[in-house]
Amino acid sequence: MNELKLSRAIISVSDKNGIAELAVGLVGNGVALLSTGGTHNAIASAQVAVSEVSSHTGFPEMMDGRVKTLHPKIHGGILGRRGLDDSVMNEHSIEGIDLVVVNLYPFEATLLRDDCTRAMAIENIDIGGPAMVRSAAKNHQDVVVIVDPDDYADLLDRIKNNKIDLAFRERMAAKAFRHTAAYDAAVAEYLSQDEPFPESLTLKFRHRQSMRYGENPHQAAAFYVESNPPRGSVATIDQEQGKELSYNNVADTDAALECVKSFQDPACVIVKHANPCGVATSNSIADAYSGAFATDPTSAFGGIIAFNRPLDQATMAAIVEKQFAEVVVAPEIGDGVREIARKRKNLRLLSTGSSENHSRGREFKRVGGGILVQQADEICMNSGELEVVTARGPTPAELADMEFAWRVAWYVKSNAIVFARDQRTIGVGAGQMSRVVSAKIAKLKADEEGLEVAGSVMASDAFFPFRDGIDTAAEVGITAVIQPGGSVRDKEVIEAANENDIAMVFTGVRHFRH
Repeated sequence: MNELKLSRAIISVSDKNGIAELAVGLVGNGVALLSTGGTHNAIASAQVAVSEVSSHTGFPEMMDGRVKTLHPKIHGGILGRRGLDDSVMNEHSIEGIDLVVVNLYPFEATLLRDDCTRAMAIENIDIGGPAMVRSAAKNHQDVVVIVDPDDYADLLDRIKNNKIDLAFRERMAAKAFRHTAAYDAAVAEYLSQDEPFPESLTLKFRHRQSMRYGENPHQAAAFYVESNPPRGSVATIDQEQGKELSYNNVADTDAALECVKSFQDPACVIVKHANPCGVATSNSIADAYSGAFATDPTSAFGGIIAFNRPLDQATMAAIVEKQFAEVVVAPEIGDGVREIARKRKNLRLLSTGSSENHSRGREFKRVGGGILVQQADEICMNSGELEVVTARGPTPAELADMEFAWRVAWYVKSNAIVFARDQRTIGVGAGQMSRVVSAKIAKLKADEEGLEVAGSVMASDAFFPFRDGIDTAAEVGITAVIQPGGSVRDKEVIEAANENDIAMVFTGVRHFRH
């Protein structure tokens, strides 16, 4: 038979949510309880019969609680194979433990405390808890292990209906091993802070939601997030209305959010297929949206619209009037906005809350048989280190537009070319094999929307290998160029700029985005 009858449980949890109700339910179904420390006190306070582990083992807790469950009467009771180890258990007076309810010391929560010291962090590395969890998970043939308070109700219902079957025990065992694996990974990461690329890499993310499908309908997909994701990121968004987010929605929303957060003034970023197709800053997000949308209304159709200020009624009304959008995301949703958004019932309206400065840490890219790991590209530029390399320096207006265009190019797929004027994009060329072709596409996009390129500035995410890129810029009326520099032909590129009275600055920072 697969069903298991429970007679004795050990409970030791740091997260005490629901523990009193669980204890009442277990005792009510004839399960004797063992517990430790604070958990014992919580259960006893609920007027539930519970025995101290120390009375069960005959040994007191010692070393400030470091040693309490590491005892043969505990681990023998958990690991003992029923029907195979019975004689050994009887010989040593070891009583079976059929249920282990454990979640671990709050190690990661401790790290987030302002007063956390290294000694405090080390002391919050659980030893006895993982040992019991792993023991119970290994012996799931005879023992149930529960590590998540969300499973308490299901457990009690199964006990009541005698449905502690093997499939349930296997599922809980797998969850338990994931729990301890993530815990160990967090500890290893903390102890490896000085090793950006350790000899082995264990990633830990928790399931947030399953997707209808991945990039294409034949691909299954899900969204996983960090244990403590930073506020204002795609991992912490709240969905106010609309259809369920898709895989592509999440990826594109992340691109839009990260780009719009890089601007100080009220800004709007419209993303399509991971690339900004329109970006603008202004005195209001309504004006910023108008400028961003005007860059490329065709590409904006079905796009992701992100703001770095609370979304107001006027801006939402303009979006509903002008275009179909998959997602609109902002730090906050203002009064009356939701009512306007409901006119587009499938529109996904998202709020992020206020953003916090955070590092994206490491980035990952799956390749055949492996994974590429790199530090995130988080250095946009240092304005104080811009190098004017042409005879004519940029005017203040050109310099402001160059810095704006450079910030947009930071988020455009390589080869990236961005035309900008008056703090808005005029044309964007992305993802081409040739930088010159990207420039031609930026001009084509501007022409399609009747936008005047002449007098604009140009940003390039990487250096120009030949002067043809500058000659192309001069032909369409670009007056200033910002680029990393560093080509073996920088001299001839600078000469091309001087010949055409184009101001050029080098940033010394490249922004390939593949």
